[in-house]
Amino acid sequence: MKQKIAVLGAGSWGTALAMVLVENGHDVRIWGHHEEQMTEINDNHTNHKYLPDIQLPMALKGAYTIEECVEDADAVLFVVPTKAMREVAKQFVAVAHNKPVIIHASKGLEQQSYKRISEVLLEEIPEENRKDVVVLSGPSHAEEVAVKDVTTITAAAKDLACAEYVQQIFSNEYFRVYTNQDVIGVELGAALKNIIALGSGALHGLGYGDNARAAIMTRGLAEISRLGVAMGADPLTFIGLSGVGDLAVTCTSVHSRNWRAGDLLGKGHSLDNVLDNMGMIVEGVSTTKAAYELSRELNIEMPITETIYKVLYEDEKVENVIKQIMLREFKSEQEF
Repeated sequence: MKQKIAVLGAGSWGTALAMVLVENGHDVRIWGHHEEQMTEINDNHTNHKYLPDIQLPMALKGAYTIEECVEDADAVLFVVPTKAMREVAKQFVAVAHNKPVIIHASKGLEQQSYKRISEVLLEEIPEENRKDVVVLSGPSHAEEVAVKDVTTITAAAKDLACAEYVQQIFSNEYFRVYTNQDVIGVELGAALKNIIALGSGALHGLGYGDNARAAIMTRGLAEISRLGVAMGADPLTFIGLSGVGDLAVTCTSVHSRNWRAGDLLGKGHSLDNVLDNMGMIVEGVSTTKAAYELSRELNIEMPITETIYKVLYEDEKVENVIKQIMLREFKSEQEF
């Protein structure tokens, strides 16, 4: 059944997901902050800043206002940076006149409150303006989805019917969606893997090889699981698509902006220089701060997260903190 879908956020991931929805025959409008970007999408059918060399479908329409984008929408997909999520949700509520399924495909934790994105959306969007909030997450690079590379991700919601709805509108021969009801686990896996990706990139920048990368991914997954279970997640979620799957793709690919940022840090660039030159939000930087503070509040041991925090926020040298973490107290791998 053809659906009317609004996409709020015209970065690489929002645009790639909009392309999938258009491919599936839906009426899709996309909104971004910059008027010239919407004009480019409408007139040239490109989004060169975020997806260079990709031709967008002619049926994808850029909306100049949120109100225009969400009018009569059956579903509204939020794909904006974590720090902007609450404000964009408020802007949506101000113009909303119906009750769409709310979907988000962003990955992070809100600063200071440490809230997951679905919690932010549920707080800001009253029940009369939404059905359930569905989390769309998993191992996926926008650059590969845009060229129809095979991709599998997860749609997670407490209301299974809403997750199945998202599964139906997105799934096709190259983009497969699985359902899950562990919203906490899916969101935390998505957010926290960006921290580990920063570390993986930093190791590469320092010249370390596959052994080191395997170590940080494996022990990083243990940290993600520890914090996730303490917050109510199902531990099995972390061996699925939004756990080990997303961790693997983000820690090993040059498409990952978190990996690229870590790589530059490992090569000696300052954090300010890295962020200035990335051109896009590096969610792992702010997520590291939130996760580090949350782990201390909950008394959860997260040594890799603490190490990355020291590099980002205490100006520690990457090579020094790696030595420190390798010389920590010996313990069993089975200790959880």
